[in-house]
Amino acid sequence: MDIAVVGAGHVGLVTGACFADLGHRVLMMDNDAKRIAQLRRNQMPFYEPGLEELVARGVREKRLRFTTSMKEAVKGSAILFIAVGTPQKTNGEADLTYVEAVARSISLHLDGYRLVVEKSTVPVQTGQWVAHTIRTYLKKKHAFDVASNPEFLREGTAIADFMKPDRVVLGVESQRAKELLMRLYKPLGAPILVTDISSAELIKHASNSFLSMKISFINAVAQVCERCGADVAQVAEGMGLDGRIGRSFLNAGVGFGGFCFPKDLDAFIKISEQLGYDFDLLKAVRGINEYQKRSFIEKIRSALWVVKGKQIGVLGLAFKPNTDDMRYAPSLDVIRSLLEEGAKVCVFDPQAMQEASHLLPGAKLCKDAYEVARGSDCLAILTEWNEFKELDFARIKKLMRQPLVIDGRNIYDPSRMRALGYRYLGVGRKQKEPLRRN
Repeated sequence: MDIAVVGAGHVGLVTGACFADLGHRVLMMDNDAKRIAQLRRNQMPFYEPGLEELVARGVREKRLRFTTSMKEAVKGSAILFIAVGTPQKTNGEADLTYVEAVARSISLHLDGYRLVVEKSTVPVQTGQWVAHTIRTYLKKKHAFDVASNPEFLREGTAIADFMKPDRVVLGVESQRAKELLMRLYKPLGAPILVTDISSAELIKHASNSFLSMKISFINAVAQVCERCGADVAQVAEGMGLDGRIGRSFLNAGVGFGGFCFPKDLDAFIKISEQLGYDFDLLKAVRGINEYQKRSFIEKIRSALWVVKGKQIGVLGLAFKPNTDDMRYAPSLDVIRSLLEEGAKVCVFDPQAMQEASHLLPGAKLCKDAYEVARGSDCLAILTEWNEFKELDFARIKKLMRQPLVIDGRNIYDPSRMRALGYRYLGVGRKQKEPLRRN
């Protein structure tokens, strides 16, 4: 099948490379000429495990090509996926400028039937506007369909998520669109849910908001644990054994980040308001997430007494492991706050150092965790990279000015850390004495 994917970002590039690997002829279109030139040289614009090899194979086998021409993308495809960015406006709404521009551009080059598929995360009823826009700007009357096919790709595991999905959601309004997409996705062998377009659009926002809610719930439980001497890890384990609840996304920490959860949460709140419903539950989810970051900063303050003039080492900058993405990462709020208070902050992340050089100009960039630890009064863990779980803490203790670890992802065993001679503070982990509020 001939496919065009408009937008070579995290979603679009993974989608296009995976479809090519399944045997389809894929044309990746992006109006960023620099990005397209990079991809033609097999240089990835972001880090995603396995993506470089997947793209190289698609190009080598002549199933994956790149262009900046929308005309070429429209005329050379049967299905067009819109996978452009929908950044957040200051009021929380999704900015649909790029989606609208793509729809207009498609209409100008349409020369026969095409299936236009929303892949970007968009507010409900966007499909109606895409169809309206194409009809409005069509030069000649041609048949087309619009469908919604929300993505559920997690950064760091995006290729596996595409190839072995929990489900494929297809929002369609015609039998022709349904048959095309069913044929496209059938080889994956995944459950396929066919809905109307509005329901498909809502599934994405509802899913991400629900997962955000689980994270904020366990973080709120962690606050209670710290005040009564309980251990949130044990509480989460007990909750997770209930099949109705499940253990996933019940890991207490410094809060969620990334481009999807915060943006989609805000967008769903705004969508609900526009439809006449005040989604107070999601506002509380957002508030807990912000509180969690402030609480972690306060942990550092309390442990050090005075932050100004102290050296604080930070391990982990990306919002999650296996990505270089620092958008909305909790590390940004934590580090910027510490720098404002006069601390010297040394940082390391296995993949996000280039991003950090732009986003954290006041921090010292280090080559590894051991350079971060040298001379530090405190070591703060903000991303749960596997390599941080295997550090030589006997060596680190000798490098630090004082053996203090504040673990924002609960990746270490408190008893083991204390046996090694560390003052160890996790999030909601059992302390020797319950923490009392002043």
